[in-house]
Amino acid sequence: MEVLVYLVPLALSLGFVGLLAFLWSLRSGQYDDLDGAAWRAIADDEPANDHG
Repeated sequence: MEVLVYLVPLALSLGFVGLLAFLWSLRSGQYDDLDGAAWRAIADDEPANDHG
């Protein structure tokens, strides 16, 4: 049971770090253009290679 003295603060601090990372990503504009990123992922920018 003594291990809880270490694990509870560790879990809380990791959760706080995750929350800070999420808030930072919101403020930096990571989620501003979700549709543009989706279309860029499926866009066919390279011509087809007909070597076969």
